[in-house]
Amino acid sequence: QVQLVESGGGLVQAGGSLRLSCAASGFMFRVNAMAWYRQAPGKQRELVAAITSGGSTNYADSVKGRFTISRDNAKNTVYLQMNSLEPEDTALYYCNAATGVVALFASWGQGTQVTVSS
Repeated sequence: QVQLVESGGGLVQAGGSLRLSCAASGFMFRVNAMAWYRQAPGKQRELVAAITSGGSTNYADSVKGRFTISRDNAKNTVYLQMNSLEPEDTALYYCNAATGVVALFASWGQGTQVTVSS
């Protein structure tokens, strides 16, 4: 059974930083691309960042230069380092395995809330 457990969110002032973690289990983590998505109130879920099994990364234009995605295959964990946070980054953040920009698994974790105050 696939499990995705996100953590690390919180309330931070604009310009601050947070590091999100996602612990994955129930599938072959190391061979799958992984991605972070976010969903703000009243908006659709969007891709934030992705990392392939080989470590290549891709970012949404809105977070390029501010966010960094990484993975630790030994721990089955993917991270999202978020710097220079902006109020527009406020959202519920989720991780999932990915194929292209599309989430691989239909089931999602509970997400972790990031709130950036101005």
